[in-house]
Amino acid sequence: MRLTIGAVAILSALAVQPACAQNGGWVTGEVSMKSATGDPAYDAFDRGKYVAARKLAEKQVKKGVVASNMLLGILYERGLGVEIDQAQAAVHYANGAQLGDQYAQLALGLMLVKGRGIKQNKKQAAQFFELAAGQGNADAMYDLALIYVEGKGLKQDYSKAAEWLEKAAKHDVAAAQYDLSALYKEGIGVEKNMSTSAYWLQKAAQAGVTNAELEFGIALFLGKGVKKNEKLGFEMIRRSAEKGNPVAQNRLARAFAAGVGTQRNMVEAAKWHMLSRQAGVSDFRLDKMLAALSQDQRSKAKKSAQLWQRSTAALLK
Repeated sequence: MRLTIGAVAILSALAVQPACAQNGGWVTGEVSMKSATGDPAYDAFDRGKYVAARKLAEKQVKKGVVASNMLLGILYERGLGVEIDQAQAAVHYANGAQLGDQYAQLALGLMLVKGRGIKQNKKQAAQFFELAAGQGNADAMYDLALIYVEGKGLKQDYSKAAEWLEKAAKHDVAAAQYDLSALYKEGIGVEKNMSTSAYWLQKAAQAGVTNAELEFGIALFLGKGVKKNEKLGFEMIRRSAEKGNPVAQNRLARAFAAGVGTQRNMVEAAKWHMLSRQAGVSDFRLDKMLAALSQDQRSKAKKSAQLWQRSTAALLK
């Protein structure tokens, strides 16, 4: 996107497609489940007594306790108290799903999407996502939207995808808020609306979605769909940059170099430019601007960049 000449042009944005359309990412990893306080099997699980949890859950399954199927699936999928066995996990999830457990329905849907422990079948995955979504499971709503975006298992339908994204977004699923913002920005499956796009982008940014922080920061600089606020835009971009987003680091360097939303600081500009360049983001304009720095300024910037890298690496350990 081309912008007018001036200080704001320093922070020009990249065109963004819906994240769900870009990578087909699913709500994977640990599936949330309803708290079962007072249930002996779940209590044992919460205390880290996984062998005991499995034995108790197996007994409870025989007694017809539906939620115990989900617990057994988790134990086998993660290898807690037993050897990892994806196929056995899928069996337990399927048992729970057939008995109406929304969490088991979501978990089984995810295994069907990826073909983990069971033959991949996105059509069946969509059916289980829809069952769970019908019971108010927000993660399932999001995953069902992704099925409609991808067009595998269900006919591609961005309008339906937008409907489910909005339902998930209203349940505070940050990824759905971010993707829904992109749909409104581009007018995909919905009528283009920059104000609505900015609304959901802000929600995702407030929830800590790194790319949303960057994009909302840019929207604030440009006044696109939201009241222009360069100072707040700078802070949003800084948040994203501090999390390691190289594009945000580049935009932060530009902001410091131009003094947009903050005081001009060429050492800080050099620091963030070095970090973003190491991550593969080139910027000839900044290269030229920073080439004029003194040796002392470049040394300070390099030292600050290295300190940031060390502190970030320590946090990841």
